[in-house]
Amino acid sequence: MIAITLHDRIVEGPPQPAARVPLDLDGPFERAAGWLARRLYGKVLDPLRVAFHHRPALVSMLALEASASRWKKLPLTLQALAVIASAREIGCSWCMDFGYWEHHHRGVDPHKLREIASWRSSEVYSPLERAVIEYSVAATATPSAVTDQMVATLREHLSDAQVVELAALISLENYRSRTNAGLGLTSQGFKEDCDVPWVEAT
Repeated sequence: MIAITLHDRIVEGPPQPAARVPLDLDGPFERAAGWLARRLYGKVLDPLRVAFHHRPALVSMLALEASASRWKKLPLTLQALAVIASAREIGCSWCMDFGYWEHHHRGVDPHKLREIASWRSSEVYSPLERAVIEYSVAATATPSAVTDQMVATLREHLSDAQVVELAALISLENYRSRTNAGLGLTSQGFKEDCDVPWVEAT
């Protein structure tokens, strides 16, 4: 779903890369959009700041997000796991950070979000949740590593419409994560409200 809002802020750990395009456009439109973002999220999201440079792209991104927000066939926890697993595979710390915050506040069990790196061995996941994560990881791989058996397993528990929604949601998260990572956006501090442990699977 970004770099720190105050780029001179000192953070612990390795140095954070700077955004690869400026985040400081400050016209009337940007101020109005920033005001709305602060009302919704408490801060201006850096993906929004970079998209200010390309209004048609911004409009398309917002329209896609608005449309996707009406996808309700998959249970929320499965949506969350698909998003977080895909973001982690790509290495988008902003999407991990914001995704954790968003789904935590929507009531998803934080343990399921927190242990995504250990999904193969963690006991917090049901067989279906594990199958969704496996599919998300495989679908995010380049080239795709999805197998017929993975989809067959999903279809034992999900309707065809739910499987299609899952695939589309993973594609959407790939779009978000690859855009943000490509522009150098990193965690914006949402983890200060909901800790996002970034651990490697063992």
